[in-house]
Amino acid sequence: MSLQNDTTPRSGPLAGLKVIDLTHVMAGPTCTLMLADMGADVIKIEKWPSGDDTRHSVPPKIGDEAASFLMMNRNKRGIVLDLKTAGGKEVLRRLIADADVLVENFAPGAMERLGFGYEELHRAFPALIYCSLSGFGRTGPYKHRRGFDLVAQAMSGIMSFTGERPDGPPVKCGPPLSDITAGLLASMGILAAYSHRLKTGEGQWVETSLYEAALVQTYWQSTIALASNMAPRAMGSAHPLNAPYQAFEASDGWLVVGGANKKHWLLMLEALGALELASDPRFVNGSDRMANLKELEAELSGRFRKQTRAHWLAALDEKGVPCGPVHDMLEALRDPQTLAREMVVEVEHSTLGPVKTLGLPVKFSATPGKVRSGAPVYGEHTREVLREHGFDQAQIDAFEQEGAIVAASAGRKEQVA
Repeated sequence: MSLQNDTTPRSGPLAGLKVIDLTHVMAGPTCTLMLADMGADVIKIEKWPSGDDTRHSVPPKIGDEAASFLMMNRNKRGIVLDLKTAGGKEVLRRLIADADVLVENFAPGAMERLGFGYEELHRAFPALIYCSLSGFGRTGPYKHRRGFDLVAQAMSGIMSFTGERPDGPPVKCGPPLSDITAGLLASMGILAAYSHRLKTGEGQWVETSLYEAALVQTYWQSTIALASNMAPRAMGSAHPLNAPYQAFEASDGWLVVGGANKKHWLLMLEALGALELASDPRFVNGSDRMANLKELEAELSGRFRKQTRAHWLAALDEKGVPCGPVHDMLEALRDPQTLAREMVVEVEHSTLGPVKTLGLPVKFSATPGKVRSGAPVYGEHTREVLREHGFDQAQIDAFEQEGAIVAASAGRKEQVA
């Protein structure tokens, strides 16, 4: 585990890209986190008086800060604006004038009411890439609805085929799947729009939604539904198209095995000492195994329970069969592969000192990204950013007096009434 800090110049393939981050909670911050980790200068603008909602998603806390906020907002500079004030609007407009990208996930119509909708900003700043994330997108009958991950998982069909058995209750995936996927899709869309702008000089509106982000996670299940006109149901850890491809319980814990194609199926049977199943008419090929999945699970489960997880992982790995232990979260974060890929790092926070966080999942040979700095305390970079954008001390003092901005002082959250 390496200690990351901000003592080196900003690096990464997006160094020099300036991003205004008007997002909160999860989907939008995931998008801007990806850009920041790849070197973009992301200025996170928080609302007055409560800031990003994840500042209040506790427990857990590290010191005085919410751990959820620290995770989603490292590598960003933070300022606080009250966009209901004339001064707050003035500051934001000047920041936008110098930016390449604006990302927002306000409720439908909110940006327009504030005077910062896409059409207005595109006329003033035609090169600006404007990205919106929402619950359902800007078209269609649900465009005015607010969206949450739970709703997206339900309406996309995901909850109908997640769970242990087909007649069981609907189950939500553990992580906020649509939020994180929407953030990844938005960052991909921004980079595509940036490529277009490099060629033409033109900005554009990029938008995606939690609903679409959830739908794209259903490629296999949508394939089945569209081809057969039948809705897939829950199958536990099993795969809807291939078998065996699921979790099995050993004598002391769980493991997963991918023995679905012919080669891996036969190699798995060798590892299990169960070659007689290769000639069993119920299991000869993939379609046979899927048609007799319950019988297959029963045959394999009885064998896996006879030895420890370590025994089976070693035997399967020796044969070249894809397999792995079912980790809990702490085991996953301690795994030597996790550490070797620098997916857990320590970053220096301005008030907390070293804080553990997840690393950058995309590696670049020539322009590596970096987790450079911890998440900002509330209003930590307000004065710094305003000075960079041409505001003098008298103007900054006037904005504070108006209540248009909040600026931290000496690492403390200093709130202006």
